Order: sequence, then C-alpha cells, then structure tokens
Amino acid sequence: MMKNSIGLWALVALGIFCFTSCKEDKKKSQAPQKEELPMDSTDLALLELDLPEGFEIKVFARGVDGARSMAMGDNGTLFVGTRNENTVYAIQDTDGDYNAEKIMVLDTMAVPNGVAMRNGDLYVAQVDRLWKYPAIEDNLGDNPKKELIYDDYPDAFHHGWKYIAFGPDDKLYAPVGAPCNICDSTVVDERFATITRMDPDGSNREIVARGVRNSVGFTWHPDSGNLWFTDNGRDMMGDDIPPCELNRVTEVGQHFGYPFCHGGTVKDPEFGDQRPCSDFAEPALQLGAHVAPLGIKFYTGKMFPNTYNGKAFVAEHGSWNRSEKAGYRVMMATIEEGQVVDYEPFIEGWLDDATQKVTGRPVDILWLKDGSMLVSDDYGDAIYRVSYTGPKVASN
Repeated sequence: MMKNSIGLWALVALGIFCFTSCKEDKKKSQAPQKEELPMDSTDLALLELDLPEGFEIKVFARGVDGARSMAMGDNGTLFVGTRNENTVYAIQDTDGDYNAEKIMVLDTMAVPNGVAMRNGDLYVAQVDRLWKYPAIEDNLGDNPKKELIYDDYPDAFHHGWKYIAFGPDDKLYAPVGAPCNICDSTVVDERFATITRMDPDGSNREIVARGVRNSVGFTWHPDSGNLWFTDNGRDMMGDDIPPCELNRVTEVGQHFGYPFCHGGTVKDPEFGDQRPCSDFAEPALQLGAHVAPLGIKFYTGKMFPNTYNGKAFVAEHGSWNRSEKAGYRVMMATIEEGQVVDYEPFIEGWLDDATQKVTGRPVDILWLKDGSMLVSDDYGDAIYRVSYTGPKVASN
C-alpha cells in the first residue's frame, strides 16, 4: 500500500470545494457551488488516507448529514438513508463531473437507514416498517407518494436500524438485530437476531439466517450467488474478544451462533453453556474485535485493474468503546472457492493510531457505472468517490 501522494496544491487546482457540515441547519436543497473555496478539515483529511498506488479519493457529495446506506436509481439519482438524522436524501450529479450539484431531502421519518431500488421504485426501511416510493425519479418533488409495505416487524431501536437489498432471487432481504448487547431475544420473537427475506410486496416472509447479532451489510457472490454478510460482535468482553465476523450463507436457516458462541470459537460467558460452538456455522473470517464491519460489496466493474475483480470490499465503521480504537477503514478480502484467503486494507487513515484522532467512519459501498467506488461516511457527512487513474494493466 502506498501513501496517496497528491499534494494540497494539486487538489486545489482540481477545484475540490469546501466541505461544510451543518448539523443544525438542514436544507431542502443545496444549490451548485461553482466558485473555488478554501479546503476544510474533511478535504484535508482525505490527503492523509492510504490507498494502493494509482487510486485516488475525492468528495462526491458534501453536507449529507449522517450519510449511511446508498442505492442508485436507473437515471443516476443517488438515494441515501440515515440513522439518527431522520432523513432520506436524493443526490444528483447533473453534469457528470462526479461532484454532486443537487442534494435534496426526499423525506423525513424516524431511522430511515435502509434504502434499495427495484424497477424504478425506491424502498426505505425504518425499524419496524417498510415503504415503497413508486417511480421515484419521476416524483422527486415535495411529499413524494409512498406506499406502506409492512408495519409489523419488531420495533426495538437497539440494533433495529436496517440495511436492505434485493437479492438475485428478486426478494427483499432485511435483518432484525438483537435488541440488546447480549440476550436470547428469540424467546420473545423468533425474528430477532436474524436476516429475513420477502417478496417485494412484503408477503412470504421467511428467516434466511439465524444467530446474527447485528448485520448492517450484505451482498451476493457474483459467481456462487451465496449471501455474504457482516456481523458486529458483542461488547463488554474486553478489547480483543470476541471477533466481529464475515459470514456466508450456504443453506437457508443456518445458525451463526449468537448469543451462545461468537466468531465460531468464543463461548459466551452467559449463554455459552446452553449450546456448544460446534452446533453453528463457522464464520468465513474472524475480523478484529469491535471493528464494526458494515457495508460489503464484490467488485465486478471495469475501472480497477483485473487483480481486483471478484474481491469483497468491507467498510469497517470503527469501534466505539475499545480502549484503543480499531477499524475506521475499508478492507479488501480475496475469496477463492468460497474461502477467504487474504484480508488487507484498501483505504486506511481515517484513524490516526498515534493520536487516536478520527476523521471519518465508512459505512456503505456502492459501484458507479464507470466502475468507480462510492463510500458513505456518517462522521464526515459526505460521500466519497474512489477511482483508479494509474496505468492500464493489460488483460491476461
């Protein structure tokens, strides 16, 4: 990995505009900024990030308070959900320069973390309900029409915010996190600590994976079609255990251990005597404790060199209560025949290990049509674009 060597003077010449985050004054829309403005701390923080040689990162959209899950419309509108900001954004890059000119508040509601697109319709998931906005890109004005798909999922806020996505089976997948740090919540409602799926109209709901404490990111392998998901490990067992997890589902209904076993090997001190770790599916990879893995996507684009094809990119949001912080980076997993054979940093530097200063927390990953990467950051209130500008590598 090499330090991104683009100098401050070069970025100014390229017209990177000031990133101004204003939590107190949300605006219905944001007018294009055409004048050249001084850099602020977030722009400067990008200069400190480490990326592989030939890659660069720039701000795609700024002032997107609490930016989390992302979904792209067919006509190029980027929809962004939030957790605590109660806002769903619609973002447009109207002139195709990869710097968004228009940021609109599409709707306001409690905890609209999950967003997904299907056939021109936008789906937005709250903790206990799901909405559909028909033909959303034709109806971006005030108070767009929406339809309630369901309103009967558990309403516990703790780990209740949802990441949603449509799978290759055209079903909508939605997790239901455990409503606690550690508990056997399935005795209250069997949907707790699971990943579920349903038809687009909310019917035929079923549980796909059990024993999943808190998944806020999943995707499907481009070849096998298997569901891969991240899971956040429990707290209050110390700095270094248990591990967070990267998992894959090979059979519907598999159980991944929570609350009895963590990471495939760590017996829970409260529930571990009830069932052994051997009862459960092992994780595809044990991740660092408390790194909080969220978004995951496989690369299938054409911009990055061929060596990146099929690799899984994971956004590690970062720890909140570890004595020395961990995570705050985008990682890259190499997977061969369903097995993770390598896991290494792709973007790091949002955390300064020496000072423990944090400048960003990556959440979700999305691919643009040109093969570049978008990364949402709910700490920096921004969406970044990562592109490859190095020498072209000949195909084998």
